[in-house]
Amino acid sequence: MNKPQGKPDGSLLRVIRMFFRYYPVLAPIVVFCILFAAVVSSIPSLFIQKVIALIQVWVESGDWSSAKAELTPYLLLLGGLYLLSITAMTVQTQLMAIMTQGFLDKLRRDLFDGMQNLPIRYFDTHKFGDIMSHYTNDVDTLRQLVSQTLPSFIQSGAIVLVVLGIMLYFSVWMTLVLLFGVAAMIVVAKKIGGGSAKSFVEMQKTVAENEGYIQESMAGQKVIKVFCHEEQGIRDFDEINDRLFRHSFRAHALASTLGPIIANIGNVMYVTLALIGGVFLLSGVPNVSLSGKAFSISILIPFLNMTKQFTGNVNTLSQQINSIVMAAAGAKRVFALMDEKPETDDGYVTLVNCRIAPDGTITETDEHTGRWAWRHPHGDGTLTYTELRGDVRMVDVDFAYEEGKQVLYDVSVYAEPGQKVAFVGATGAGKTTITNLINRFYDIDDGKIRYDGINVNKIRKGDLRRSLGLVLQDVNLFTGTVLDNIRYGNLEATDEQCREAARLSGADDFISRLPQGYDTVLENNGANLSQGQRQLISIARAAVADPPVMILDEATSSIDTRTEAIVQKGMDKLMEGRTVFVIAHRLSTVMNADVIMVLDHGRIIERGSHDKLIAEKGTYYRLYTGAFELE
Repeated sequence: MNKPQGKPDGSLLRVIRMFFRYYPVLAPIVVFCILFAAVVSSIPSLFIQKVIALIQVWVESGDWSSAKAELTPYLLLLGGLYLLSITAMTVQTQLMAIMTQGFLDKLRRDLFDGMQNLPIRYFDTHKFGDIMSHYTNDVDTLRQLVSQTLPSFIQSGAIVLVVLGIMLYFSVWMTLVLLFGVAAMIVVAKKIGGGSAKSFVEMQKTVAENEGYIQESMAGQKVIKVFCHEEQGIRDFDEINDRLFRHSFRAHALASTLGPIIANIGNVMYVTLALIGGVFLLSGVPNVSLSGKAFSISILIPFLNMTKQFTGNVNTLSQQINSIVMAAAGAKRVFALMDEKPETDDGYVTLVNCRIAPDGTITETDEHTGRWAWRHPHGDGTLTYTELRGDVRMVDVDFAYEEGKQVLYDVSVYAEPGQKVAFVGATGAGKTTITNLINRFYDIDDGKIRYDGINVNKIRKGDLRRSLGLVLQDVNLFTGTVLDNIRYGNLEATDEQCREAARLSGADDFISRLPQGYDTVLENNGANLSQGQRQLISIARAAVADPPVMILDEATSSIDTRTEAIVQKGMDKLMEGRTVFVIAHRLSTVMNADVIMVLDHGRIIERGSHDKLIAEKGTYYRLYTGAFELE
């Protein structure tokens, strides 16, 4: 069952626990400073009562010297307390400035660390703009909670409790009258604040939706313009933005109404208590108090002063409700991302450096030898080592991204070391899905995938992916130099190794003509490069990783025919001695594959060499020659 919107559901308590966990010493110091300042701001009423009482004695007796002697220590004590209060508030504000920014820094780090461990499935099912909103809007609500709302809530709450205690000390009857007004304030705050809270929660969700739409529009500007979709895009954005306006307007309108209503209830209470207090004085009503003193002007005046202080802080507390609800909504979204189940990895077979003797004996070593082996511990405590060769086999594999919507049916693929296997077929046939399964971006529903004779479920995912090179149709370049982007494939690669990889892929020619060559800084996903140039850098990145298995998913689809010829020479060198899986719509790139597999709706319907498939004049023949039959 879904939890009702607008309720903290433990998220705020979790924020507070995290805050104290991050700052186990400084946080209690800040709370003490806040409470100390709150208490000091509440006790002047006691002194006022004493001062008025002494003035009454002086007026009645005319002995000012004794009254002055008795009053001086109280004034000195009050001055000392105020001085300590100022010091405490200064310490609190400085520490809060440090802790607030530190808390947000640590929180974003935890968010990002958790996000890096999420499975690919999460990013396939969530808008990037919505994910970004967690780091901006949602975290910002927690900044306001930690830096302003909680300190104000603690201070006002402490003042209310202390002042209530002093009021009871002075007069129980007057305090009861005040509590009737407090009850009215609570009813109003619950009614108006509840509606405001729901709107704030909806506003927070709509902000994320708004950002998600903007992000998609920015990423797809070329598509929007080429299809003249500007007007429709504006209408769609206006619809989301209008929803945000309605939720925001209602939330802030109700929140702005609550403060004046509470304040005016406080003013009514002040006048009411003044009138009732006057009646008590004139009629000589017996006072019931913890002090045991009779009701007098020396009690009424400070009591009225405390009434303003009490209702003012109740108003402050009511105004914090909306910030708390916003923070609760933000915290709920932040923790929803933080609590997403990370990518599970039950693998225990790892990739290690090794030396291989002439007799085939494999010895593990810490040195980088350029030779790798799978370290396979067994249940009986023994260890076996299997040379990393790049033998990949899929046996009777079934798979579905969503339950009930199967994508692959009984797929079997055998790729021996050094073989080039090509997948062709219509869009949606399942070609990319096969490579996703080899990388274990998703786990299969049935069947087996073996790598060098080892079930991939037993191989640690990081080690599995380290042994695979992947070149996608959609290229992602990161902010940094060209050299840094190539080195992304192998962070231990030297500059010369990166340049050699660029020469191998054919990227060196255009890189050398860039303003700063390999030191040219790329930004905005390499927007200053052509699509083909970006693809060449991506191929160089895979080359510098030097894996035994390469997966090329439409790797040359964005390169012109002339550049493709250059790249193909480099790719041929790159593919020597490696197991290669190629996905291509441009069939000229797969003609020299050892085996070509034709997929249709998740099934392999043909397999064989180019010449064999052409001779059979089946689906591959029609794809290659363009002789499609009209349906």
